[in-house]
Amino acid sequence: MTKTFYEFIIRIQAISKIGLKFSKDPYALENYQELNDLSSQMLQDFMSLDFSKPNYFHKDAYPTPNVSVRVLLLNDHDEILYVKDKDGEGYTLPGGWADINQSPVEAAMSECLQEAGATVTLDRLVGVYDFSSQSVGSSQYCLVFLGKVIGPLVPFGHEILEVKYVHKDQIPSPVSWKLPRPDLKRMIADAFKEKAHFE
Repeated sequence: MTKTFYEFIIRIQAISKIGLKFSKDPYALENYQELNDLSSQMLQDFMSLDFSKPNYFHKDAYPTPNVSVRVLLLNDHDEILYVKDKDGEGYTLPGGWADINQSPVEAAMSECLQEAGATVTLDRLVGVYDFSSQSVGSSQYCLVFLGKVIGPLVPFGHEILEVKYVHKDQIPSPVSWKLPRPDLKRMIADAFKEKAHFE
């Protein structure tokens, strides 16, 4: 069992190194690098690995909505931070899918750093939005947080073309299809209410 698992780690590292050498896609390179780093760390810590952790993918699960996060970052000038998404072909709030083994807050903070180069603090939950009935490519619940940037912005990820602040009363164009304008407008409105929105 242990030997098989060890060989499995070696195989993952081999695949990651091949991908790093031959892939040209920046998103794939980012994933191959993460696989390489993870497998290297697993090899170093092999004897102390905890094999009792659950395997989230060992069986077909009952289909449920995916969870995404978005963050409305407001500065002292009543401006909101937007990112221009390469894939969505327009402006949107920093965010994306929540990863396994991340809390919602961790996912939101990670997406802000990755997409906007922003280290942030989160003040509160703006709301939970049901996108299951919309044409966004999947059934999902979106958790939206209100926060602010702490410190200077650093270089952002390859999926983003531009990062900029826009006054809260304006929405830049074009808007990404990933977060349609009506939903973006109500999220901004909800951010200035005392109670969290949920549906």
